Parts: sequence; structure tokens; C-alpha cells
Amino acid sequence: MKRNLPGWFGSLLIGTLLLSSCEKNEEVDPTIASIAVSNPDFQVLEDAAIRGDVAEILSNNNPNDPAGKGNYTVFAPNNAAFARLGLTSASDLLGLQQLFLKNTLFFHVANGAIASSDLKVGSSTASALGPQRRIIRKGNDLYVNGSRILDTDLQAVNGTIHVIDKVLLATGVNVVQSAQALQTSTVFTSPELTFLVEAVLYCDLASTLSTTPNLTVFAPTDQAFKNLGVDMGVPLNVPADIRKLPKDVVTTVLKAHVLADGAKFTPELADNSTVNSFGGAPLQLGAFNNGVLTVKGANNSTPANMVIPDVQTTNGIVHVIDRVLRP
Repeated sequence: MKRNLPGWFGSLLIGTLLLSSCEKNEEVDPTIASIAVSNPDFQVLEDAAIRGDVAEILSNNNPNDPAGKGNYTVFAPNNAAFARLGLTSASDLLGLQQLFLKNTLFFHVANGAIASSDLKVGSSTASALGPQRRIIRKGNDLYVNGSRILDTDLQAVNGTIHVIDKVLLATGVNVVQSAQALQTSTVFTSPELTFLVEAVLYCDLASTLSTTPNLTVFAPTDQAFKNLGVDMGVPLNVPADIRKLPKDVVTTVLKAHVLADGAKFTPELADNSTVNSFGGAPLQLGAFNNGVLTVKGANNSTPANMVIPDVQTTNGIVHVIDRVLRP
């Protein structure tokens, strides 16, 4: 297997390395940071570490290693992982709030060395952010949450690196609070899911979606609701326009976006199958392709795509989709 060494955390060492030599990684015992800067395929991750103000941390030993050996474990997304979120350069990262970015990076880090032999299917690993990440197998591939593990056990003097194909996302709050964080620009500098939050409040579903455990939620983007308005002949230009639609109709539609049979990451969803939603309406799941699935309601002519899959909340998993599901 080809080993791709991720390129982040070491931004503070770059200047020194470049000034001292035209070649990188000449240390006898390289840290995660000095290994990381050598591979351009991880440039966006390095840029994220700079903006998230965590670049220096993994240049040093870990004082919180429970084994006392100063180790970290890093699940490191490559450039392609960030590109899934539309993040391909340092300037793109300006669309994320710094605190959210910093917490996201910490979610990729664990205290102590976790070898590939410790990544047992069904097991969980604790993150430096707090939420647990679980190990999943689908076919011949191993996943951490919804992210496929591409390479393992890249060794540094202060820890271990595992390379993954998606950015891990966790909010640390419940489904509704997570949507509200997007609505209030706590995550992105521009608001998102504002129509969905308005619809949840309109239909008095906030308490249910906040307290019911183990949900899988398909969350339509703002543009998805605007497109629905065009299809229905009812302009939905601002979130409050949702209230122009009958409350019982909106409630039925919202309940079709929730599965209550366990909080499932993409590799845990039964691809090419029909599943029943919280409201009883069937949903058709498409093929598992490149880590995502399509989902279609009975009255959708075109299935919805996952634009941000596998967002972990305290009471479920949210998959942001580009179309409102019509039961």
C-alpha cells in the first residue's frame, strides 16, 4: 500500500526546515509535524491547522497521553477529503468560523497511540474534542464514523497517523442545536439550514428531535427548500415563507426526513434498499458510491444527494442533502 503522509500541524516548523535545507524530513526522529509538511496532498489540512490555531500542538509530545509516552493519534484527511466540503485552498477556509474549525481538527486527534490493530469493528475511540468515534466495516474497507481509512500506522516520534478520505464532523450538541448552529453562522460565516430550523419550529418538532435518541436525519439545504417552493408554485424566498404552507403538510414532509432505527453513518445505511421514515413514509436509498448514498421520497422525481454526510450529534447522525424529500 502506498503511504501518503499528511501535511498539517507543522506549519511553525516550515520556515526553519526550508532555511536549513532544500530537503525536508531530514530529522532522525521526525515528529508528526515534520513528517506532515513533506506531502503536498495534505496542503489544505495544513492550512486548516494554521487558521484553526492548532499547528504547534503536534510538533511536541502529548502531555495528556494516558500511557505517559507523549503520543497522539491523528486521523488525517487528505486534500480530496476537504474538497468534498468545497474547501480546496486556504481562502476557502475563511468561510468557516475559527472556533468550529479548531474543534473539528481536535475531533481528528486522540490522546495516546492507537495502532491499526486497535481499530476493532464496533469499538469506539475517544477524541481530544470529547465525542467518541466508532469503527465500522463495509465490504473490505474500514471506516472511522463515515470516513474510509486509506492508510494506517504512519509512525512519528510523538505518535501515529491514519489517513482518511472525509473530514470528521461532530457538533457536541443535539440535532436541533446543530441545525441552529448552522442557522446562526456558528459553523459557516454564511447561514445555512435556516429554512429547516423554521420548519421544525413551525411544526413543533424541536423537542422531539432534541430528545429522541439514535436518529438519522436527512437535512435539506436552504436552496433545497427554495427549489421546493418553485416546484409547488409557492415562493419560499425567506425562512418565514415556510409558514405559507399548511402545517400538517410540512409536518408530514419533515417526518419523512428522519429515521428512528439507529443513528447511522453512511457505511451503516443499507444501500439499494427501502427504509421507513419516522412518519411511516418509505424512502429509497441508492447505491453506496464514494462514501455517500442518494435518498429519494416516493414523490421525488430525482433523488437527493448528500452534500455534507456523517455529521455526528449527541442524539443522532445528520446527513445534509440537496433536495427536500417528498413522501
